[in-house]
Amino acid sequence: MASSNSVIPTAEQIHANVRAALEEDIGAGDITAQLIPADAVARGRVITREPGILCGSRWVDAVFAAVDPAISLQWLKQDGDAIVADDILFTFEGPARGLLTGERSALNFLQLLSGTATLCHHYASLVTDTGVRLLDTRKTIPGLRIAQKYAVHCGRCHNHRVGLWDAFLIKENHIAACGGIAAAVETARDTAPGKPVEVEVENLDELEQALAAGADRVMLDNFSLEDMRSAVTATAGRAELEASGNVTELTLRPIAETGVDYISIGALTKDCKALDLSMRLL
Repeated sequence: MASSNSVIPTAEQIHANVRAALEEDIGAGDITAQLIPADAVARGRVITREPGILCGSRWVDAVFAAVDPAISLQWLKQDGDAIVADDILFTFEGPARGLLTGERSALNFLQLLSGTATLCHHYASLVTDTGVRLLDTRKTIPGLRIAQKYAVHCGRCHNHRVGLWDAFLIKENHIAACGGIAAAVETARDTAPGKPVEVEVENLDELEQALAAGADRVMLDNFSLEDMRSAVTATAGRAELEASGNVTELTLRPIAETGVDYISIGALTKDCKALDLSMRLL
C-alpha cells in the first residue's frame, strides 16, 4: 500500500547499511591508505558531473563518522535538492587516511540513492498534472530497501508496502491456494485485522469479485487502456485502483489518464543509474 507516511530510515538502519558496506570494503584493513602519513590532513569537495536529485547525505555522514570521527563535512546541498553539473555537494576536511578509506563507500551510497531519486523525479514529472501517484515496488537492491524507498520519496514518488509484513498483496497463486478471491480476502481480514488488503486481478470479472469481497485496493495487472477505463467506471470509488505491468515512459501518461489512483513501477528502484559524482582533494 502507499504509505500515509513516506519511509524515513532510522539512524540504526543507516548504521547497519554502513557497517555492512565498510566491512565489505575495508576487510582486514585499508593497506593503500597506510602509505599516507598518519598525521596527514586533507580537505576537498565532492561534485556532481551531471544533473539530478540529491539523496543519501545521512549515509555519507555515517560512513565518515564510522571511519574517523575527526572528519568534518559541510553540506552545500540537501536531500531532495535539484543539482546540476559541477555543483559542489559538500566539502570535507580531516585525516587523509580516513577520507580516502571512506571515499568509495560514501560515494556508492550517494550515487545510487541520487540515481534512484533522479529517475523517480523524471517519472513523476511526466504525470505531474494528472493526480496519479507513482509507487515503488519490492524490486530493490537486497539490504538497501529502506534506503531506496527513501530515495523514491526524495524523487517525488511514493512508497508501496515496505515488505511482506505490513500489507496484504494477494496475487494469482495466493488466490489459487486459498480457493478464490473471496476466500483469500476473508482469510486476510481474519489473519491480520486492520492490515490493508490489495488483490491483483487479471480481468474485469476478477475485479468485480475483488470489489464484492471488500478489497481496499485492486491491482489491475497488465490491463489494456480500454479495460482500465472500464475498471475505473465500474469501481466508482468502492476501492482504490492501481495499474501495474509493462509501465514505461511511453505508456505512463496514457495509463495515468485512465483515472487510476496509482501506478506501480518496478523500474524506479531496479533500473536506476548511479549519478556520476567525483571526490577531489584540494
